[in-house]
Amino acid sequence: MIKQGFYTRFLFVAVFTAGMTTMALEMSASRLLGTVFGTSNLVWANIIGLILVYLTAGYFLGGRWADRSPYHRTFYRLLAWAAFSAGLVPMIASPVLRAAAKAVEQLDVALMAGSFISVLVLFSAPITLLGCVSPFAIRLAIAGTETAGTTSGRMYALSTMGSILGTFLPVLWMIPALGTARTFFSFSFLLLAVAFVGLSRDGWKSIIPFLWMPLLLGVLAWITLSGPIKATTGQIFETESAYNYIEVVERDGIRYLLLNEGQGIHSVYAEGMTATYGTWDYFLAAPFFNPAPATMDSDDRLGIIGLAAGTISKQYTNVFGPIPIDGWEIDPAILDVGRDWFEMTEPNLNAIAEDGRWGLNQSDEVYHVIGIDAYRLPYIPFHLTTREFFREVHDHLVEDGVVVINVGRTMEDRRLVDALARTMQTVFASVHIVDVPATFNTILYGTVQSTEPENLIDNYRALDAQDAPPLLLDVIARTVTNLASPPEPGIVFTDDRAPVETITNSLALRFLMGGDLDILR
Repeated sequence: MIKQGFYTRFLFVAVFTAGMTTMALEMSASRLLGTVFGTSNLVWANIIGLILVYLTAGYFLGGRWADRSPYHRTFYRLLAWAAFSAGLVPMIASPVLRAAAKAVEQLDVALMAGSFISVLVLFSAPITLLGCVSPFAIRLAIAGTETAGTTSGRMYALSTMGSILGTFLPVLWMIPALGTARTFFSFSFLLLAVAFVGLSRDGWKSIIPFLWMPLLLGVLAWITLSGPIKATTGQIFETESAYNYIEVVERDGIRYLLLNEGQGIHSVYAEGMTATYGTWDYFLAAPFFNPAPATMDSDDRLGIIGLAAGTISKQYTNVFGPIPIDGWEIDPAILDVGRDWFEMTEPNLNAIAEDGRWGLNQSDEVYHVIGIDAYRLPYIPFHLTTREFFREVHDHLVEDGVVVINVGRTMEDRRLVDALARTMQTVFASVHIVDVPATFNTILYGTVQSTEPENLIDNYRALDAQDAPPLLLDVIARTVTNLASPPEPGIVFTDDRAPVETITNSLALRFLMGGDLDILR
C-alpha cells in the first residue's frame, strides 16, 4: 500500500517536472535560434505559435493514448522519450544553425528560412510528448468521478507551477551560468530521472531497456559542448547572458561587438583608432548645432542610452577630454565585455547596468548631450521612442542641450526615421536629420533651443581657427554634407500608441523577401 501510494503521488511530481521542462524548452528555444535569427518579436511569435500547436496535438493524442493504454509503464515510457528527444534538440540543431549562420553572411534567404523551420520542427517531438503528460496523468490518477474535478485541478495547478519555474530558471540563472545547450541537457536528464523512478514501479529491471538514452545523450553532449557556440570568422570571445548571446570578433586588427545573430555591429575598437567612419562619429557633432561658438566644456556632462562597449564614450573622451559621462546599458555582461575587450576603462565613465529610460529618470544630473544608440532593426524598444520619453530626455538637458539618436532605415522606406523625427518635433525646438553615407542609418538631432543647420558651418570655422581635433572637424563637415529633408506629416509615437513593431516587422519581411541584409546593420 505504501509503495502504491508513493507512485500515485509521484504522478504529481512527474506532471510538475514535465510542465517545468515544457516552458524551459520554450524559453531556451529563443536563445538557440537567437544566435542566428535574433530574438525579435517575429522570432518569438513563430516559437510560441508552433509550441502551442505541438501542445495542442499532445493534449489530443495524450487523452486518446491514455484511454487505450491506461498504464503507468506506458506513461513513464512516454516521459522517457520526451526527455530523450528534448536532449537531442541542441545537438541536431547545432549543424543546422551553423549552416544558417553562413547563409546569413551570404544572403542565402532560402537556406535561412529552411534552417529556421527545420530547427522549430525539432521541437515537435518533445513538446508534443510533453503535451500528452497532463491528460495521461489525470487518467491514471482519477479513482472515481467524485474526485475527478479535484484531481484534474491539482494536476493543472502543479503543471502550471512547474511552468512558472521553467520560465524563470533558464532565463535568470541556467542560460547565463551554464549556456543554452547545457540547459537543454539539464532538463532532459532531470526528466529522464523522473521517468526512471516511475518505471521502477514495475521493478528496477524495467529501466534497463532505457539506459542507453542517458548514455547516448552524455556522449553526444560531450561532443556538442566541445566546440564554440558559433564559429564566426575572427571570433576571439563568446558568452551568453540573461539578455544576449555576446560575441567579440577581430578582423584586420579591429574588434567588433556582435550580439545574437551578429548582423549589427554594436561597438568597435582598435588601439589608436580615431574615426570609425560609422554612425558613432556623428554623435560628436551634436553640441555644434547650437549657435557659435559652441563646445563641450570640462564640466559638461554626456549621457548615453545604449552604451554597449563604449565606442561613443571613448570618442567623446578622446575629443573633449575627461568630461563626466553616464552610460546606461541594460545587459551587465556587455559592460564586462567592454572592459575586458574594448578598453572601456575611462575613469570619467560611469557605466550603469540599467534600462536606459528607467536609469535616466532616476538620475539627478542634467546633461549637455544625451546620445541614444539603442535602436537597431528589428530590436527597437518602443518605450524609448515615444513623446513621453523625449519629454523626459528634454527635462534632463541644459538650456542649450542636444539629444542625438541613431535610427535604421532603407533607401526606399524612411517611415521609422520620419516617425521618430515627428515625435521629437513635438518636444524639441528644432530637429535636424543627417543620413550617414554608405549605410542604412540616419542620425537625428533634437535641440532644446531653436537652432539652424548653418550653425554647424559657423562652429566649423570657429573650431578650425582654434586648431580643434581633426576628427571633430571631419565629423562636422560630414554632418553638414549629409543633411536631409524634414519628415512629411504623419504618426507621432506615444506611450499609448507606438506601432514600432509594425514598421520594423515590415522592414524585416522586406529583407527576407529581397535579401537586403544591410538594413539590419
